[in-house]
Amino acid sequence: MPTLTNILQQRTALSFDQREWLHMLTGDWQLLADIFFSDLFLVITTADGPVVAAQARPATATTLFEADVVGEVAERSYLPGIDEALAVSEVVTWGDDEVETTFIPVNYRNHNIAVVVSVKALYPDRLLSHVQHDYDSIAENIAQMITTGEFPYSEAPSGYRHGTPRVSDGVIHLNEDGIVLFASPNAVSHFRRIGVDEPLHDRVLAELVTEKIDDYSTVDESLPVVLMGRAAWMAELETHSVTVSMRAVPLRSEGKRLGAMLLCRDVSELRRQEKQLITKDATIREIHHRVKNNLQTVSALLRLQARRASSEETRSALETAQRRVSTIALVHQQLSQTINEVVDFDELFIPVLKMAVDIAVNDVEVTSSFTGSFGLIRAEEAAALSVVLNEIISNAVEHGVPNGGSVSVDALRDGYELIVTVRDDGVGIGPEGPGSGLGTQIVRTMVSSELHGKIAWEPADGGGTLVTITMLMQ
Repeated sequence: MPTLTNILQQRTALSFDQREWLHMLTGDWQLLADIFFSDLFLVITTADGPVVAAQARPATATTLFEADVVGEVAERSYLPGIDEALAVSEVVTWGDDEVETTFIPVNYRNHNIAVVVSVKALYPDRLLSHVQHDYDSIAENIAQMITTGEFPYSEAPSGYRHGTPRVSDGVIHLNEDGIVLFASPNAVSHFRRIGVDEPLHDRVLAELVTEKIDDYSTVDESLPVVLMGRAAWMAELETHSVTVSMRAVPLRSEGKRLGAMLLCRDVSELRRQEKQLITKDATIREIHHRVKNNLQTVSALLRLQARRASSEETRSALETAQRRVSTIALVHQQLSQTINEVVDFDELFIPVLKMAVDIAVNDVEVTSSFTGSFGLIRAEEAAALSVVLNEIISNAVEHGVPNGGSVSVDALRDGYELIVTVRDDGVGIGPEGPGSGLGTQIVRTMVSSELHGKIAWEPADGGGTLVTITMLMQ
């Protein structure tokens, strides 16, 4: 299905600033649909005629449209209303006893650049409640702000936290002095949980909340501004083990403040879970840090033991073991610096490649290179892959190019499939294959059992050896 970005870029002559304004408008698309109790369509002018660029369904009412029509030409019946709204630069409403259609021209710097079509089902047999009447008043005010270019808000926060309140969570209507004109039942419940037991109606909300703040409360600096509805911002208040998230939507008319709509939601459980996750992440990072320290200690002991070994065979075995332990320690070092259980293997592999070459080289010049990208790899796969590549590169340096040469590594990631090739320009591999030593056994076992892949050794074009590893990253 076409996206808003594609439609605006490919099918309109709107400027960058105009397109960004429409993106900001649709960023609050759900808020508008909920407060309008309507299905919404953003209609723009193209060479093919008026086209629907975005669509939203209300969470506060039943949708009248089951199918998505984004990218399609607007219904023919809407065209006269769209043309009239653009011509008069005012809200135009048509309807009958069943459906009401409202056309709202979107103004940006004194130019109409689109039309919001609001389609709402009417229920003539239902008495208009005080709640519905107040919501309609807010909706009319926001619709008027769209026609004057006062909505959306350019100063609004660019991203919202998990648990951002919606219309269905709780609504409070404030006048220009911060006095409550209306509070939905859900909103009243949220404020009772933080200790505001008094009726909210006809009271200054900021004063009621301030009285309940104690020395143990966690308060955002922006809370007073949000409670008075003076800025399009968000704040949270945590008191008595309850956290209420609030978002202010100022209401204006030609620059004059008329009040605000305050959305609120009890996010206590969400924030409690987030704190648990933060604690868990910190614990995991600490574990990786301690594992890294322990592995580095083991590596240092192996290095010390290798230096004191009298037998060359013993010294070589200890140095190889020390190199393997150091490779795994590098993985845990990077995991201790991130909250994710995945690593950017490109950053990890560079020191692995350097270590494998530096340790294996004895007074001969061996150059190394790396091309391509491994991408993000899970921790357990990263450890196994690091050991495998360390073994292959070390073997290439020690046996493939004992008198000097080059080793190159290339990684190709295509979705879940990863293909890694290690090539050297040395003496090449014999007909007997790679041998059956401990290093080869480690490589074969890890590739098949831990990386769920396969490995092949073959002579490289132009001399040397080519090792190809193919695996599926989960």
